[in-house]
Amino acid sequence: MLLAIDTSTRYAGVALANEGRVVSCRVWYSNVNHTMELMPEIAASLRNQGIDVGSLEGVAVALGPGGFSALRVGMSVAKGLALTGNTPLVGIGTLDLEAFPFIEPGRESGLSVCALLEAGRNELASAHFAPGGRRTREDNICPLEEILESVTTPTLFCGEGVQGRIQEIQERLGDLAAVVQPSAATRLWSLATLARQRLETGLVDDLAELQPDYLRMPSIGGPKTRDRKPQSS
Repeated sequence: MLLAIDTSTRYAGVALANEGRVVSCRVWYSNVNHTMELMPEIAASLRNQGIDVGSLEGVAVALGPGGFSALRVGMSVAKGLALTGNTPLVGIGTLDLEAFPFIEPGRESGLSVCALLEAGRNELASAHFAPGGRRTREDNICPLEEILESVTTPTLFCGEGVQGRIQEIQERLGDLAAVVQPSAATRLWSLATLARQRLETGLVDDLAELQPDYLRMPSIGGPKTRDRKPQSS
């Protein structure tokens, strides 16, 4: 059984997957913080399936980009569970998770894909993929207008960042834009599926070195570059 943890946005979730099939999925909107909510949801998921941490084949965690506190909670819990159960750990970028259903080999949309996440300050984190799933540029944080200005081919927009912006995207791009409503449950399925692929090929992450992709560091820290480091698909 594989445990997937996603705290990269306000729509948090945990899922358990067995042999490529999600058997348990819990998704919620966090009004307070992920610290108080995450562990009880994980404990309930494990209890309902009659397993414990030591029975897990792997732990997967969404890396962001996302808020500092939220990602830190998810990463800390994932590392703690992996360490406790001596279990492999896999981290996957959240933009990759949003785009995966539309670039998955054999199920590609046939369109270029732009995955969007809220970045605050009227900006969005974006990742751009060719129809076959290859990244076409570095991930970045910028206003929506800049993203739309660079679109010249039919593109599918996905991810939580499209919420509240669907009309603007369609009005600006017309027939060049297709927009898909986001789903936190689908993102968890992507996390479980991609993590399973990584586990099967032995591509696991180092417990000490794996770090989240913070949108911005807290004010007590130094400035963080606006350029995004691409995640491998």
